[in-house]
Amino acid sequence: MKKILIIQTAFLGDVVLATGLVEKMHAHYPDAQLDFLLRKGNESLLKGHPLLRQVLVWNKQEGKYKSLLQLLKQVRQERYDLVVNLQRFGATGILTALSGARETVGFDKNPFSRFFTRRYTHDVNSGTHEVERNHLLIASLTDEQPAKPRLYPSPEDFARVQPLKQEPFICMAPTSVWFTKQYPPEQWVELLDQLGDRYKVYLLGAPADKAHCDEIISKTKNQQVENLCGQLNLLQSAALMRDAVLNYVNDSGPMHLASALDAPTCAIFCSTVPSFGFGPLASFSAVVEREEPLYCRPCGLHGYKSCPEGHFKCAKDIRTGQLLEVLASCTA
Repeated sequence: MKKILIIQTAFLGDVVLATGLVEKMHAHYPDAQLDFLLRKGNESLLKGHPLLRQVLVWNKQEGKYKSLLQLLKQVRQERYDLVVNLQRFGATGILTALSGARETVGFDKNPFSRFFTRRYTHDVNSGTHEVERNHLLIASLTDEQPAKPRLYPSPEDFARVQPLKQEPFICMAPTSVWFTKQYPPEQWVELLDQLGDRYKVYLLGAPADKAHCDEIISKTKNQQVENLCGQLNLLQSAALMRDAVLNYVNDSGPMHLASALDAPTCAIFCSTVPSFGFGPLASFSAVVEREEPLYCRPCGLHGYKSCPEGHFKCAKDIRTGQLLEVLASCTA
């Protein structure tokens, strides 16, 4: 096995979880050239990755199919021995099937998987973690033990955030792409109020999240809160999270950043459930969710722009005390 391509063109968190395959394939084929294909916007996650030869970028925003055809030409020229496709949509299925690779493998939900060398079932109801489901694709080529995801912030990334680590601190990532995965702002405010001045608190997110976090800061009594949205790139955020006393996150991308740096994690699950297979993987991690079952939960795999039932009890019924108990546990 000399040349291997891993494909994952979904969201940020999916790319992070896919890095477990990079770790495992390198461990078993240390001399192989490993490449990774992702969609534009996520490439910074793998910047300077020491185990990857190159990162291929699919620019879906500017000429989706034109970019795909250019990638197909590039992929065919590489003459890969193995293409592992984690994505379950048709476009990457076509690319995989026509890649010219000696061996192709993916999930049977991909409509073009019938043309792969091997295909496997992807079952979100199985109770297994996504890392385990991904590993199924390469288990016959490696071993039965999945590798945890891992990211590699550079020395410059760690240097950028070092001045922020002068006192014990907590990171919070209050936002999510999906509203129903997002712990409500007023409950973040209550958490901050009850934390008091024991810790410095950094709010993390993209530039688009700044206003949301500014609103939280405007309503809290806590004077130790700083909004870092848009000031750090993804790897710098992960480098900061690594040394936090605790990271409070939603079921979203920052949770997976924490997993990839083995950062202590409190993951808040609102409309979704950990049994879908996307829970935290850090050595210290805890899931907080509504304590009693709710007839409408989970309402979907990815969440919605608003609560389908109009009450959002899956989030609003989570007690601040539950979150504080996790902090007490990790600092005991």
